[in-house]
Amino acid sequence: MIELLEKFTAGFGPAGEESLISSIIRDEIEEYCDELKTDNLGNLIAIKRGKSENKIMLAAHMDEIGIMITHIDDDGFLRFTPIGGVNAGILRHKKFVFADGTLGTIGVEKLDSIKDLKLEKLFLDIGAADKDRAEKQVKVGDSAVYQKNFHNTSSRIIANSLDDRAGCALLTGLLRDLEKPAHDIYFVFTAQEEVGTRGAGTAAYGIEPDLALAVDVTGTGDTPEAHTMDVKLGEGAAIKVMDRGSISHPGIKKFLVKLAEEAEIPYQYEVLEFGATDARAIQLSRSGIPSGTLSIPCRYIHSPAEMLDIEDFKACSSLLKEFVNSEQIDEFI
Repeated sequence: MIELLEKFTAGFGPAGEESLISSIIRDEIEEYCDELKTDNLGNLIAIKRGKSENKIMLAAHMDEIGIMITHIDDDGFLRFTPIGGVNAGILRHKKFVFADGTLGTIGVEKLDSIKDLKLEKLFLDIGAADKDRAEKQVKVGDSAVYQKNFHNTSSRIIANSLDDRAGCALLTGLLRDLEKPAHDIYFVFTAQEEVGTRGAGTAAYGIEPDLALAVDVTGTGDTPEAHTMDVKLGEGAAIKVMDRGSISHPGIKKFLVKLAEEAEIPYQYEVLEFGATDARAIQLSRSGIPSGTLSIPCRYIHSPAEMLDIEDFKACSSLLKEFVNSEQIDEFI
């Protein structure tokens, strides 16, 4: 699945413009599913029919954070607004790329104090000499994402957009390996998660699943002077208890723990004091859907150099397989 992860992180797909990454994922899964479709919001939905008609929804978001151009000045410099959780503090001199390959670097106006570093003090420089030349390459409303990079240290992956192409790779690997599951499994590669879990909500409304599991990354507390948090790289799959968007269904949480212990899969509990996943929107759909989240521990989320541990990635893959292949899921339906 590392090859899938490298291919997926290389795909362009800021929130609202997921068509390119969606086509990459589609090419990898279309021969392995019983039905494949894209809904009106851009969610890619693959269905694997099972032995029962119970519907299990697995969700991982395709979109990534980025920037959108709002203004081009006379000297060819581009102003922008964030798409999702873009942090001004890490943007200086970072490279961004547009869908057509146009590359730019983030510049910053003169600051009297580092405390003045805000998004409005930043601009994107694509090397254009003036406005006319800039507009031949980029238009207002165009989106860009961090320049693509992927590095495998043999034990850890450092790359852009592991949030949440790592989840997409897990779902793709599972779909390709799955024979005849106990239930109908809906693999949903969601759109616009980074701007409010929008795709997951519409997908869940249309599917009406009996049970759902979001697969996403989560932060860690294992770097110097990090925010206190028990999740660490190398300690296994993270089973979410709560974040700022959802409280996991207690039955699903306990079931994931039971499966992990029985299969001797390393795991850790996750309580995230910021952020949310697609589970937030799914559990609120229609009259409510029992939902949980399986998380891949990840450092430096929303940066161009996110980091995950390959053994954690494998643990999440193993636990996900145990989950969809278990007939005991009936307890929660």
